[in-house]
Amino acid sequence: MSEEVLDLAKELISRRSVTPEDAGCQELMGARLADIGFALETMVFEDTTNLWARRGTQAPLFCFAGHTDVVPSGPEEKWHTPPFEPTVIDGYLHGRGAADMKGSLAAMVIATERFVAAYPNHKGSVAYLITSDEEGPFINGTTRVIDTLEARNEKIDWCIVGEPSSTHRCGDIVKNGRRGSLTGDLTVHGHQGHVAYPHLADNPIHKAAPALTELSQICWDQGNDYFPPTSLQISNINGGTGASNVIPGELEVQFNFRFCTENTSKGLTERVHALFDAHGLEYDLKWTYNGEPFLTDHGDLVTAVQQAILDTVHTPTELSTAGGTSDGRFIAPTGAEVIELGPCNATIHKVNECVKVADLELLTEMYYKTMVQLLVD
Repeated sequence: MSEEVLDLAKELISRRSVTPEDAGCQELMGARLADIGFALETMVFEDTTNLWARRGTQAPLFCFAGHTDVVPSGPEEKWHTPPFEPTVIDGYLHGRGAADMKGSLAAMVIATERFVAAYPNHKGSVAYLITSDEEGPFINGTTRVIDTLEARNEKIDWCIVGEPSSTHRCGDIVKNGRRGSLTGDLTVHGHQGHVAYPHLADNPIHKAAPALTELSQICWDQGNDYFPPTSLQISNINGGTGASNVIPGELEVQFNFRFCTENTSKGLTERVHALFDAHGLEYDLKWTYNGEPFLTDHGDLVTAVQQAILDTVHTPTELSTAGGTSDGRFIAPTGAEVIELGPCNATIHKVNECVKVADLELLTEMYYKTMVQLLVD
């Protein structure tokens, strides 16, 4: 097996790029891409460094998307080896970001180098959209780059996001969509007072309880062939001073929707406000929109990826929309076909994060064969 992808993955992992830091990862990737004909454009928004790299000017445009930032390592003494000193143990590469997602980034670059060497006159264009703000607040990363591309009408046709999609073996799962995410921060207002004189106070917990019960029991939709039904979970609730003899003046509640394509954030917010209004609550409600659901249920990209995986590991892949959100939610609304394909996700964000070394080569081959399917006549 070639050591190219392993060596590049090690170089990336050794850079301590805790979000929103890039720590030179994009410079490393960009230098290699520039050597094979990519034009580089660094986009810095506030504290975030982004890279847009493109080879070619014609459509269709195939794009690799990903992030160089990683989550903090946690207590380093709990790791088998230092988290930013990449180490191979029993066939697994250990280090923060090995699976999420520096292993994928290395596979993308090596696959692209091989592809350009084999097909220097390929049709269309190949691009990279890389950010250092995916694990953080995701304000100045992919979404800002997409805004820039949209403003100049630069359209991505097909996009592979390198998130760790696999479960048991590399390529067994491909994410062809994700649920939307919407968070509500509710404050219900009452009037503080002594519990012995409830007629002189107004308990917001008592007022809100029937509304919250109804909210938690609503069937928002039935889901569809690709998504489970929309769900709501109350994640945090806080009220009171800590004293048993004080009626609180406010109740704070946080809840989150994970919603499918049968709903929209606008429709959900309208229904929630209508419910609270019907219960006569005096309240403030702040919404955080984390992204609409997206789905690529068919098309050239899905077909190409499925065939590339089959040709590489000789077993079919499963399409899935399970899990949280990804930066694909910013790219899909432009009209692009978007899927996520990466290594196994069993250790992501954990102590002793690792990726199977052999899987890095398999992933490289899957990426390479996908480009051949799409960009070679």
